[in-house]
Amino acid sequence: MWKIPYTRLKNRIYTIMIIPLMFHLSSCLSGEWPGPADIFINWEVVSNTYNEEETMVKAMFTMENAGNTTLGSDGWELYFNQSPRYLLDFDARPGLHLERISGDWYRITPLEGFELKPGETTSFTYESRNWWIKESDAPKGFYFVFHHNDGRQHFMEVENIIIKPFERPEQLSRHFRDQMPVPDPGWQFHENKKMTLLNGDKLPWFIPQAVSVKAGDTDVLFSEKFVIHYEEGLGFEARYLQSMLNDLLGWEIDIQPGFSGERFGIDLLFDDRSVGRNPESYTLQIRENGNIAICGSDNSGVFYGIQSLVSLLPFNTEQTAELVLTTLKAEDAPRFGYRGVHVDVSRNFFPKESIFKLLDILAFYKINTLHMHLTDDEGWRIEIQSLPELTATGGQRGHTTKDANALHPAFGSGPFHHATGKTGGGFYTQQDFIDILQYARDRHIRVIPEINLPGHARAAIKAMEARYEYYMEQGDAESAEEYRLIDPEEQSKYLSAQLFTDNVVNVARESVYRFFETVTGEVIDMYAKAGAVLEIIHVGGDEVPAGAWTKSPMIDDKMNELAYISKPQNMHAYFTERALEILSAHGINMAGWEEVALKADASGHHVPNPDFANGPVIPYVWNNLWGMQDLGYRLANRGFPVILCHVTAFYFDLAYNKDPEEPGLYWGGFVNTRSAWHYNPYNVFWTTLKDNMGREIDTDLEYQDMERLNVSARENILGLQAQLWSETILSTDMLEYYLLPKLIGFAESAWAKERVWETTPDPELRQKQVEEMWNIFANKLAQHELPRLSHIFGGYNYRIPPPGAVIKDDMLKANTEFPGLIIRYTTDGSTPDANSPIYQEAVSAGNQSVKLKAFDASGRSSRTVRLGRH
Repeated sequence: MWKIPYTRLKNRIYTIMIIPLMFHLSSCLSGEWPGPADIFINWEVVSNTYNEEETMVKAMFTMENAGNTTLGSDGWELYFNQSPRYLLDFDARPGLHLERISGDWYRITPLEGFELKPGETTSFTYESRNWWIKESDAPKGFYFVFHHNDGRQHFMEVENIIIKPFERPEQLSRHFRDQMPVPDPGWQFHENKKMTLLNGDKLPWFIPQAVSVKAGDTDVLFSEKFVIHYEEGLGFEARYLQSMLNDLLGWEIDIQPGFSGERFGIDLLFDDRSVGRNPESYTLQIRENGNIAICGSDNSGVFYGIQSLVSLLPFNTEQTAELVLTTLKAEDAPRFGYRGVHVDVSRNFFPKESIFKLLDILAFYKINTLHMHLTDDEGWRIEIQSLPELTATGGQRGHTTKDANALHPAFGSGPFHHATGKTGGGFYTQQDFIDILQYARDRHIRVIPEINLPGHARAAIKAMEARYEYYMEQGDAESAEEYRLIDPEEQSKYLSAQLFTDNVVNVARESVYRFFETVTGEVIDMYAKAGAVLEIIHVGGDEVPAGAWTKSPMIDDKMNELAYISKPQNMHAYFTERALEILSAHGINMAGWEEVALKADASGHHVPNPDFANGPVIPYVWNNLWGMQDLGYRLANRGFPVILCHVTAFYFDLAYNKDPEEPGLYWGGFVNTRSAWHYNPYNVFWTTLKDNMGREIDTDLEYQDMERLNVSARENILGLQAQLWSETILSTDMLEYYLLPKLIGFAESAWAKERVWETTPDPELRQKQVEEMWNIFANKLAQHELPRLSHIFGGYNYRIPPPGAVIKDDMLKANTEFPGLIIRYTTDGSTPDANSPIYQEAVSAGNQSVKLKAFDASGRSSRTVRLGRH
């Protein structure tokens, strides 16, 4: 008998994984069922606008049997994933039944009399709530489950999935109320006309911009024949700079402790006079005699001074024996002490090597916090050794049933556990996580772990139910109940934001807090082993659905004990209170999404909860839409330390624009690089100018009664954070594409000093200032920042915006969103490449089809745009 359930659980998952593979092979040999290439599935959106009142979408499946085996009326099901919409209706006339099982997991089953013979096709339509306007909205992860007469079953992933293009107006708009234009080449050309190309001397030296830069007029020649000197305590920073110079220039530089005496070479020094003695501040000086001095208020300041120096180096991939730099003196300090990026590794998992690369670029742009979303409904991604079920059950997805103690497929992860090339499975071992912590620590980035409770907890619940089941089988009821997270007698009915009915822990159970303390205890130990500081643990705390806890005997009993709680929904505050006690005992602050700072008043509206103000509860405020634009300020004015994470500027998983080929979500609108740059942290009313449907907001009227941020409460705005939720991010390449170059605009908002337009009261003058400063920033992106991304830290999969273009009077005119990008075009139907003609001025297009792409100086290009005949 095994002493702990880990071996047993491993054995169970092994069995689940291997048996379907065996069944798959045997069925292929028998020819009893269609093969992976025999079934073709076509999907298209019929219309998003057929209902004038409701937000509804109609889509169509077409299934073709290209094999030699008839698909009959029993013995099979077809599963897939699609963004979790409310399924409203479907057309059963072809003899098929469609249902949403759980979350984004759907199933198609045949009805009596259905038959799809070789060479035949069948189609059916279905309707869902909301809309689908993008290729990334299409269903994915199709697989058949075939049932044999002897009880065996096997899985088959479908190879041929065809997503028909989004071309018609009713496919491209969300509803009649959708006022956001589709960015076709003509619209983009009109928008780009605001932009002008600037000479390099008009651009800032650094991004994010420094507090002050005084440049000289002397160029200084450097070679690898110099030494990096460093003050005691700056050894790592010296080695980091040594490594960067080697990677970027091919130089072998010596490092030595001490001081050069302001002679030829680089000095890394402490100086508490740097920019008002602010933490993380630095001074960078390049002198005529070839001495470069980086003086920081602390190690972080020196490190950020190094990043600014590195940004002055050539961004081409050719290594050089000599380097010319201009004399200058830069003084710099961050505007906010908290500059964070959140990455969701739960919905889709990214290995530690991807996180290392992410940390590199965050550090380069002076981001000092990585918030890791480690747990959610669809995955538990960190090893807890005393609870191995969390990763054995919660670290993998595969075919199962809704009620089984396992995680079903999500986001196209498919039927197989441990599938290669998929992001549905995986977790960080404790050593992996320690490696991440140390890598981040060495780059002056703190890592904030998120353990999501009491909602978004389906993976944890399923894992602990698997544990419960195991111990009950052993006759050990005490151990079975030790970490259980549900009330088995609860009859509450609810539907979460992602359409789960079983993802909320029962906060009346004492074992919930034993679970939380056990998990956080091991997390704390990992930080200690890594030598990393743990200041904050994020508990999530968001989106507990209405109806949760309303029919739970355990909740009823606990509320009878707690005279101060009269509504089941305010048991959320009880959880926050208990979790806070556990973390405070370790000297750790508690963070959560905005809900952790709220409670329901007598009318059921959520209002700031004064019980948690002026203390170690840090709300991360994402909502700046739907009348909640002032929520962050209301909390800050009442003493809460606040992180602003506003969706319209900082949700990087939202698509860059409405183009159907541009992947991402859009429930909160669209977010591009300018969105992240054009942000006013102390007056968000001046930069939240459209709602999620593109409607212009009358700011004087709609914001007139909203609460402004008190000047005295500005100190409660700790900083800013950008979010990367991963529902639609299915690879590291996609992660980088969503992040870059949005991150660069965010870095400017989080680090650089207050911009002049942020305090200009006249709206016309303010808009003029915004356009002028954005043009400068966009030029800097095109001419320096984007080409650097092609090779720094091994290079990134960043986005280059496609060009705008029109043909008028047979003349082709084109322009770019970021001036300084190069436009190349063809008229022979081929895709533009590095050898295609460069667009410089209007050229004759005649009646030919034209294709265009934008390129940066590294040779990386945008998507192709097409004009004329197709």
